[in-house]
Amino acid sequence: MHATIGDKLVIESTQGGSARRLGVITGLRHPDGSPPYVVHWLDAEHETLVFPGPDARIIPKDDHKS
Repeated sequence: MHATIGDKLVIESTQGGSARRLGVITGLRHPDGSPPYVVHWLDAEHETLVFPGPDARIIPKDDHKS
């Protein structure tokens, strides 16, 4: 998994009652774009350091429709 600043990170729910999480990558820890990422979560208006798991995917900033 590789990302750039401005890409979106989507974490799909693995539990029935949990919702999908959507955030924007605001910081990288490695110059090659590998994890972990600093992510600004859109639903909670805060940032966290994220080590994405197998339920995560990147939407490149060039693919954003909104």
